[in-house]
Amino acid sequence: MLIGVISDTHADTIRDVDHRIIDALKDVDLVVHAGDITSIDVLNELKLVKDVVAVKGNMDSLDIKKILPDTEKIEIDGKKIRVIHGWGAPFGLEYKLLKRFDDVDVIIYGHTHIPMNKIINNTLLFNPGTARKSYGLLNIDNGEIRGDIIKL
Repeated sequence: MLIGVISDTHADTIRDVDHRIIDALKDVDLVVHAGDITSIDVLNELKLVKDVVAVKGNMDSLDIKKILPDTEKIEIDGKKIRVIHGWGAPFGLEYKLLKRFDDVDVIIYGHTHIPMNKIINNTLLFNPGTARKSYGLLNIDNGEIRGDIIKL
């Protein structure tokens, strides 16, 4: 399964998101948005492209915060994935996430705007960075996970 991962779009409409990201998302099996969508229109328009799993971020509008959860849990091919935006200062966020979710294979998050694709304590920490500069692809196949960050 190929998962397109974006975060921190900070957009009013999907037209504000780089067309290369939207084109890439058309070819994935699932889209995961790790928060700071900011506009309900972007979420609704993304849902027209592919199935979307999304969480709310600290900069999201009230209408998004009302409908999206703080975290999502997904299981694909036996791999447990947790999706969260993040909180507080960006320094050390990865270790706060590992402490909070110690029973998962992958933590997808945003908030820092800094791409991350690193295994720490047997957990893949995956942050696609801000959708203004990058996005991510997670490939889960036969129980193996591979993450790629694509810079624009």
